[in-house]
Amino acid sequence: MNRKTLVLSAVVGLLAPVLAGCGGSDGGSGGGDAIVVGTTDPFVATKEAPAPVDPAYTYDTNTWNLLKQTIQTLLYIPRGGGEPMPDAASQCGFTDTGSESYRCTLRSGLTFSNGDPITAEDVKYSIERVSNINDPNGAVGLLANIDKIETSGDNGVIFHLKTADATFPYKLSTPIAGIIDPKVYAPKKLLEGFKIEGSGPYTFKAEVKDGKMLKAVYTKNPHYKGALKLQNSKVEIRYFPTAEEMAAALKKGDIDVMNRSMTPKQIQDMQAKPDDTINLTEIPGQEIRYLAFNTNAPVVKEKAVRQAIASVVNRGDLIKKVYGPMADPLYSVIPSGITGHTNSFFNEYGDGNKAEAAKFLSEAGIATPVKFTLNYTTDHYGAATKSEFETLRDQLNSSGLFSVDLKGEPWATFLPKKNEGKFPVFGLGWFPDFPDPDNYIAPFLDKDNILSSPYANKKAIDQLIPESRREADRSAASSTFAELQNIVSTDVPMLPLWQGKQYIAARDDIFGVEWTLDSGANLHLWELGRGTAGS
Repeated sequence: MNRKTLVLSAVVGLLAPVLAGCGGSDGGSGGGDAIVVGTTDPFVATKEAPAPVDPAYTYDTNTWNLLKQTIQTLLYIPRGGGEPMPDAASQCGFTDTGSESYRCTLRSGLTFSNGDPITAEDVKYSIERVSNINDPNGAVGLLANIDKIETSGDNGVIFHLKTADATFPYKLSTPIAGIIDPKVYAPKKLLEGFKIEGSGPYTFKAEVKDGKMLKAVYTKNPHYKGALKLQNSKVEIRYFPTAEEMAAALKKGDIDVMNRSMTPKQIQDMQAKPDDTINLTEIPGQEIRYLAFNTNAPVVKEKAVRQAIASVVNRGDLIKKVYGPMADPLYSVIPSGITGHTNSFFNEYGDGNKAEAAKFLSEAGIATPVKFTLNYTTDHYGAATKSEFETLRDQLNSSGLFSVDLKGEPWATFLPKKNEGKFPVFGLGWFPDFPDPDNYIAPFLDKDNILSSPYANKKAIDQLIPESRREADRSAASSTFAELQNIVSTDVPMLPLWQGKQYIAARDDIFGVEWTLDSGANLHLWELGRGTAGS
């Protein structure tokens, strides 16, 4: 292992109790200088998407990472992973043996960053607002199992669930359940622009030009009361048009850290020719990429077409040509490292199996070549995305069974079109909301799935998903998740492609980098410090 590359194993969570006391003082980064983080992920407010940072609207990792710094939740996932722990709450827990009633007690003295006090009614308002707005772009599905919310005094909140759900505490740790100020956020209308008012560890200010965020400044929130310990007093996020410009800024010292999205070539070059002033950290990843199908679209309505595509795609070739060390082949919707993972797609189709694909199409009486457009977003998943979809197109076309065109467009227009069902076949990525197999199954198979697909499997929705949620011991649900994965591989409403690894590059005077990004790509800016870490 190169001495300038730190590789964190998948068992890093076991080390968390040992390292939890390490780091700088709560006061921050050795002086008043902001720690500057570079990214190529743009934030844009458009006519179609005028409220990109409203918790009721957004459901992508980039925006959720912004909200995690600013909008406080009742619970949070601790450093290194594990069960959710209290943040805005002082304590939470199920009040029954059937996992259908969940109670939280707020910390005393909580206020929003503007000084307004926080009560249980604000928590109730915040979560009910998401359901009332019910925006198709948002993560309202995570809250769909809530039957009603009651308050008890100023500090008690009781969630009554429709059915048992052992994953509910995880859902309360996500930004969709974030606590927002009712004086700022209207009950049934999205908050447009880039204003955020919460009680998280940082306040937020954006520098915007023509609807595009150029810089975001996170300043330590003096009103924050919660479990997180800040190692800095200010962090700036600067946006770069290309990964190359971002890397040049890191090398010059104009920025301190870069993460999303480095290119495969940059990773390989940094590993082969290390810079003594820059450390590269590899972190296990649970990000997945996949193709999704609108099963109402005539071209892929027949299952045989989707099965043929699943047979032709060669993941090993794709990774070799495009992603190199940044990805591993993925043969199931549940990735490796998550309880219940199987290789259902490999068992069903193998990899790059043209003969099997031809058989599927022939037996279904489908004429070849099958023509369709493969749609992808140009600015949301990194610079290698175009090459990825060109490779997929070439694999399909070279089989002689398909005639595939490509169309890429910005995320701001891609997302609404996806939600409107305008794409027959399209590429997406998934970063888990929480580290549980349910979060790789329910979003794709349950009612109101994120694919905006008409596909529905009655057994999965009515029996298997509810059955899996009744198991407080998540490993006890492994056989149920195996059956669910087999349903996905048989019906192919989506086609898993690869599982990503994560990298962060930082100047050598920055500490806490190994804790700044977890396996689900959740960003914890409060872990970054400048200077030498104390203990």
